[in-house]
Amino acid sequence: MKTSVLLVSFVLAAFFNVGNASKILFVQAFCAHSHYTLGVTIANELAARGHQVTLIAPYKQEKPHKNLKEVIVDSCTTVSDLKGDLYEMGQMSYWGQMHVASTFGFLSSDKVLADPQIQKLLSSDEHFDLVVLEHFFNEPLFIFPYKFKCPSVTIAPGPMTVFTNHLMGNPAPPSYVPTILADYGIHMSFWQRMKNTYINLLGDFFVHFELLPTMNNMLQKHVPDAPAITDIIYNNSLMLLTSHSSFGNPVPLQPNIKEIGGHHILPPKELPKDIKDFLDSAKEGAILFSMGSNLKSADFPEDKKKAILKAFSKIKQKVLWKFEADLPNKPSNVKIMKWLPQKDVLAHPNVVAFISHVGLLGTLEAVSAGVPILGLPVFWDQVKNIDDAVGKGIAVKLNFFELNEETFDKALTEVLKNPKYRANAKRRSQLMHDQPIKQMDEAIFWIEYVIRNHGAYHLRSSAVNLKWYQRYLVDVIAFVGGVLVIVLLIFYKLMGVLFGSKKSDKHVGKSKKNN
Repeated sequence: MKTSVLLVSFVLAAFFNVGNASKILFVQAFCAHSHYTLGVTIANELAARGHQVTLIAPYKQEKPHKNLKEVIVDSCTTVSDLKGDLYEMGQMSYWGQMHVASTFGFLSSDKVLADPQIQKLLSSDEHFDLVVLEHFFNEPLFIFPYKFKCPSVTIAPGPMTVFTNHLMGNPAPPSYVPTILADYGIHMSFWQRMKNTYINLLGDFFVHFELLPTMNNMLQKHVPDAPAITDIIYNNSLMLLTSHSSFGNPVPLQPNIKEIGGHHILPPKELPKDIKDFLDSAKEGAILFSMGSNLKSADFPEDKKKAILKAFSKIKQKVLWKFEADLPNKPSNVKIMKWLPQKDVLAHPNVVAFISHVGLLGTLEAVSAGVPILGLPVFWDQVKNIDDAVGKGIAVKLNFFELNEETFDKALTEVLKNPKYRANAKRRSQLMHDQPIKQMDEAIFWIEYVIRNHGAYHLRSSAVNLKWYQRYLVDVIAFVGGVLVIVLLIFYKLMGVLFGSKKSDKHVGKSKKNN
């Protein structure tokens, strides 16, 4: 009954908005196809529901919706120069990974704000009812809702992290909420909790003393009359997370934070004929191998390519591999393609395993399709994603830097021949689809809710109004610690006076005796 009422409420809200179109500025500026997919699917859906959407993005659609106006900004030039370092990123320190990831966001934001189209837009008297921002180390772009005096909604390309919690005043106790850079799950040992606390503190320090000052300087360069960046980033009305309870971990979330992971997974389209024929003929099953849009299989070291091909030559299954160059000496059961429709391939009934870098989007697509994973994590959240997947029994983990013929063959055999992975993957798929409302519908509902309720600020936590040291009670701890120190000093002095006087009395008594 409760589910039916909730579903009817969402449907009525959708009908209520017909004829109440809003003007929405959608800023999807980060240069990565995976990030772009997250935003453009929502932007298109908003346009399809009658809203007038202006989309700032690095890529152009072939046939944009009539209600969607594209502003194409080349934010990719400088970011693409860094992508060759991604395989090295996984061997960096935590601080190094934070620095490289934030550099991607910094360069994209810098290119966006420097673009003449954007400068013209910011200086115009244009009106918008809402700004939707993808958030990935792009704090200067919060200048858009500030300039247009309207609420904002952010889309995070993952779960809540130390880099987003402060924006929403969201609690994340390190005792049971693993950091995004964790190589462990939610059930942490004492030393893992120590490590988790350290990484969280390091992340907080990075945000407040490295990231925000750097981003503030960039904002002031492009928008000289802008306020301090800390005055504009904490007014966000809603955050939509690319995470989902079917795969992620139960963690605290404020009322204005909603999980919509999997919203980009649309009903599968018909596959291109060559791919369909290849998969249909895979009577023993097929394996999809893709390292995503940023990492490239063609960049693998030669020894790893040879080890993988050797392992593939031993199996009966066919392999569809996203490989961006020619690949000589490949076995007859391996088909390479420079691009392939990953979501649609995973939905094919003959696909029995997914070899992946364990990016969150691809992982959610595998969960949706009920396909087990052989994970080759390289950097950033991929290590945590594979540990979560292993913990749920849907994946086998193989450290990319330890990949050789023996380790790859062993991991591949395990995921193909142990039925538990397939069974657990199907169970997770059932959990993802057993929801009262589709993720896309929920995303649109809450975006329109913010518009209808003029920012929905009643959902916002008062924690966003506190300084970082107030949120973590640093000032309270310092005060209590100071008081304790003073009390101990007074006690020490009193003890000194008390025992000093007794010693003095004894000394005087002894002197009298001697006399």
